[in-house]
Amino acid sequence: MKRFAFAALLVPIVAWSQTETRELVGQIGSRPALLVLHASRTAEGAWQMAGEYIVLPTLQRRFLEGESSPEIGVTTLREGTTAILFGRSPTGELRGTWRGGVFKGARYAPGGQERERFEFSEQFPEMDAYSAAVHCDASEAQYKSTLSYRIEAGKLQSFDWHSGLAPGGHRCSIANLQQQPLKGGLRFSAGRCNVTLRELGDYVRVAAENCTEQCGSQAYLEPLLIDKRGHCRLLRGEAR
Repeated sequence: MKRFAFAALLVPIVAWSQTETRELVGQIGSRPALLVLHASRTAEGAWQMAGEYIVLPTLQRRFLEGESSPEIGVTTLREGTTAILFGRSPTGELRGTWRGGVFKGARYAPGGQERERFEFSEQFPEMDAYSAAVHCDASEAQYKSTLSYRIEAGKLQSFDWHSGLAPGGHRCSIANLQQQPLKGGLRFSAGRCNVTLRELGDYVRVAAENCTEQCGSQAYLEPLLIDKRGHCRLLRGEAR
């Protein structure tokens, strides 16, 4: 079962200290994309990075690994179609600078030819004016998710999110959340469990974090993309 979680990507960095996750939204060429990287500072002060970007709305997925320099932010990330890039030929490379929460530069072919420019920012759009009433289902193979929420002018009115995994019947259930402050999005919580909404162009992404207590032993909550009509799809990119 594939997940948007980065279990495979964490293998090379579990020994690093002070690992953090950075999310950025932006463009690769003319294509909107979401970039998620796990970063950890080395003893020399550089940042080691591993993660992926997903092109929206096609959900084309590319995995990344590389390094960012400690002072001037020069960043080079090798790109591939699998989470483990070691020993495999890259499909491209992102080269640029990372300063002030902005990562921008160019994407290169394996032969070194520039293919397209890119720019990502850690600053997501504010959602103080966001209003929506959503009820949708999304499924793939043995996994199914049902999400219902109502938000008025950025304020949570109701929220229920359930998922199930066949054939074992393991389930997740999240409800009775309380709104928390968040710059560049909306966040709701119940104890350690957090649900975050971020605007990604024509979509809103809904993702859960630290919600294992709300789930059965094998259950989980895939991130969802909500379109402007209130339809949802699993944010589970395909490496093609």
